[in-house]
Amino acid sequence: MLHLRIICPPDRTAAVEELLTGDDAVTHVVVLPGTARDPHGDLVLCDVVREGTSDLIAALRELGVERDGSIMLEKVDTTLSAAATRAEKRVPGLGVDAVVWEEVEQTTAAESELSWAFLTFMMVATVIAGIGVLLDQPILIVGAMVVGPEFGPLAAFCVGVVRGRWDMVRRALGSLAAGFAAGMTVTVATTWLLDALDLVDRSMLLGDRPLTSFIWQPDALSWVVGFLAGIAGMLSLTSAKAGTLVGVLISVTTVPAAANAAVALAYGVTNEATGSALQLLINIAAIVTAGVLTLLVQRTAGRLRARPGRS
Repeated sequence: MLHLRIICPPDRTAAVEELLTGDDAVTHVVVLPGTARDPHGDLVLCDVVREGTSDLIAALRELGVERDGSIMLEKVDTTLSAAATRAEKRVPGLGVDAVVWEEVEQTTAAESELSWAFLTFMMVATVIAGIGVLLDQPILIVGAMVVGPEFGPLAAFCVGVVRGRWDMVRRALGSLAAGFAAGMTVTVATTWLLDALDLVDRSMLLGDRPLTSFIWQPDALSWVVGFLAGIAGMLSLTSAKAGTLVGVLISVTTVPAAANAAVALAYGVTNEATGSALQLLINIAAIVTAGVLTLLVQRTAGRLRARPGRS
């Protein structure tokens, strides 16, 4: 269940109340006239099953509630209510499969912003991966994958394409470009510094690295893994199953590939830098392709199982 808190202009309260009480997906409707002060209006509360949330919000926006009042959406972790159980049974489908598009847009839009935190995480993750490459230590590669925040802008890009939010697409591309550029630049500088301190050397990159050499040697499986990870990552966002997202993050070598390219550039090993860059592009393309296709399938499935309507 999701909880809606609506500040409704007084002249539209009756229409909103009728909309809510006539919707099979809505329950626990409460109307508190004249209680809202900023913006001024009536406070309307209700709970709605996930499967019916996007349709309901669309109807509220058609009434201008978003423009002249407000619509706030909150997750409800636990609901003990016979009325809520009846509402869930009335609406076809499963809540875990339902996509609340407004929620997804809000979440990914925030992830597309270029912030100091995002840049810092990218730089830290890439440096960790760079050290992991030189030491041939998979545990450091896995750690860098978890720390790396690049999946956020990638998801925002996919949502922006499917929803026609081109401003979000531009922000996501800008964040990705700046993040990878910053991470690789700092990794090159860090490699030179560590080399000057005699903590690493070129032979470590050129030596046998059986555990991490896959990072700069892309093959067909690189695309397959990236594509599957893109599907899982998008599903983890749209179905609110964030617990699966860590598994997605450690399955794709985006940050490690960027780090390997940076280390190779620092030592002038062009063939390895090229291979790493290709690995990076393959994985990004696979994730984006899978993410867009997943969202399109979810949108089509949602339309096909559209409810008969509000009574």
